[in-house]
Amino acid sequence: MTTYAHRTLLLALSVATVAATLTAAAPVVRADAPGTTGPALTWRPCAEPGGLTGQECARLPVPLDYRDPDGPQLSLAVTRVRSERPAARRGTLLVIPSGPGGSGVHRLETKGPALRKAMAGAYDLVSFDPRGTGGSTRAGCELDADDRHLVSLRSWPGQDGEIGGNVARARRIAEACRRHGGAVLRSFTTVNEARDIDRLRRALGEEKLSAWATSYGTYVGAVYAQKYPRHTDRWVLDSSGDPDASRVGRGWRANMSAGADDRFPDFAAWAADPARESEGLRLARRPEEVRPLFLALAAKLDREPKKSTTPGVPLTGNRLRQALQNALYSDGLFAGTARLIQQAQDPAAEPVLPDTLAGPLPDQDAAATMATVCNDVRWPASVPAHRRAVAADRARHPLTAGMPANITPCSFWQAPAEPPTRITADGPSTILMVQNRRDPANPYFGALKMRRALGERARLLTLEHGGHGAYLANGTACGDRTVTAFLTTGRRPQTDTHCAD
Repeated sequence: MTTYAHRTLLLALSVATVAATLTAAAPVVRADAPGTTGPALTWRPCAEPGGLTGQECARLPVPLDYRDPDGPQLSLAVTRVRSERPAARRGTLLVIPSGPGGSGVHRLETKGPALRKAMAGAYDLVSFDPRGTGGSTRAGCELDADDRHLVSLRSWPGQDGEIGGNVARARRIAEACRRHGGAVLRSFTTVNEARDIDRLRRALGEEKLSAWATSYGTYVGAVYAQKYPRHTDRWVLDSSGDPDASRVGRGWRANMSAGADDRFPDFAAWAADPARESEGLRLARRPEEVRPLFLALAAKLDREPKKSTTPGVPLTGNRLRQALQNALYSDGLFAGTARLIQQAQDPAAEPVLPDTLAGPLPDQDAAATMATVCNDVRWPASVPAHRRAVAADRARHPLTAGMPANITPCSFWQAPAEPPTRITADGPSTILMVQNRRDPANPYFGALKMRRALGERARLLTLEHGGHGAYLANGTACGDRTVTAFLTTGRRPQTDTHCAD
C-alpha cells in the first residue's frame, strides 16, 4: 500500500506533470458558506492531446481542520469524464487512488479509457488528488536529497541488518517535517480524506456514490463506508490490506515480507522459462535457482556497490531489492528487473537504474508518502525492539532483508490528532472485494482480515493470480467481468467466490 504498501511508486514521479494540467499552484481558498449543500464546482475542459477525451477539471475547497469548517481552506484538484449515454447513466463512480501519495487525476487519465468502455455510460467517472498530492494543496519537509531516495524512505537496513543509520535518518526526517510541514502536513490523514470525499459527493449533488478503490484507497473506501454508510452505493475494494486500527500503515508495511515470499515464485518461474532465452533474459535453468542467485547477488552488492549509469548513485544491494519489490507488482515489470540483475552480474556492464531508484523523490512527494501513515496512528519508538524485529524478519524473509520491520520516521512523529477508524460490519451490504491470491504489497491473509471486519457487508472475489491491483490491471478476465457486472447491474456473488482464469 504507496503506504508504504504501494503508494503507486511509478506514478510518484509524474504528479508534477499532473499538477501542471490543473494550476501552477494550489492556493488556500475559502469554503462554501455554512448550511449549504456543498461548494460549487466550476468545471473546465482539461483533456491533454491524445489523452482522455471529454475530461474536465475543477477545484474543491475543503477545511484544513473539520473542527473549524469555516477556518482556513485547502484546495483539491478534481476531475471527471461524463457519461456518453445520459439515458443509461445511474450515478457517479468515484475512483479512489492508491497511496498514500497517489494521484487520482492521473489514475483516471490512465485507467479512464478502459473504465469508460467497461461502464458503457452507466456513470460519470470522477476522481481527485487527495490533499498533499498532485494538483491539490501540498506541503513539504525540506528534506535533504539523500533522505528522499526511495531506499532511504523505505528504511532498508544496512549491511548485515544494521539499523543505526536508519534511526538517525528517521529522527532527522520526523524533525524536519515537524518544523516545516505545519498544520497542512498534519491534516493529511485517512479520516480527513474520507471527509473530503463526502464533501466532494455533496458538491457533485449526489445522494450516494459508487466507488472503485485500489490498494491504500481500499482503506480510505472502508473508512468512508464506515462513517457514511447511507451515502455508499456499489463499492469495490480492490487489493485490500489488514484494517487493524491499532496498526494501520505499520501493519501493511510489516505484511510485505510475507507478500514478497508469496509472489516471488511467479518471477522465478518467468525468469527460468526457456522462452526468456530468445529475449536474452533467462536468469536460471530452473525456477528454484533464481532465489539463491538473487540473494547472493544482493549480498555481494551490499559489500561492493556497482557503479551505475546514474552519476553518484550506485547499484547497491538495497536498490536491487527495491527494484525487485517494485517488479513484483506486475508481470509487465519482470523484464526490467531481470535485465538489471544481468547487468549487475556482468563485470563490464554499468547497470541502468529505473527512474524510481535513480534519484530522490521531490520533497512534497516524499512528505505525502509518509505523512498519512504517520498521522493516522502512533508507531512504537523503541530502537532495541526494532533491532530485534529486523533481525527476526531478515531470518524469516531474506528477500526483504528486514525492511518491513524496520524503524521509520513515524516512530518519532507527533502524536495523532484523533484515533483511526475501526472497520465493522455496520451498514448496508453493498461491498465487493477483489483480491489477487499472490499480492506482494497487500497479501491475501491481510485482505481476509478486511473481509472478516466487514462481515455481511461484503463479498470476496479471490483471483488465482499474482500482482498488486486486480481490476483492469493484473487480475483475470473472469474477475474483470464480475466487477464490471456488479458496478453496472448490481449483480454480486451471493457468497465469497473465486476466479481461476
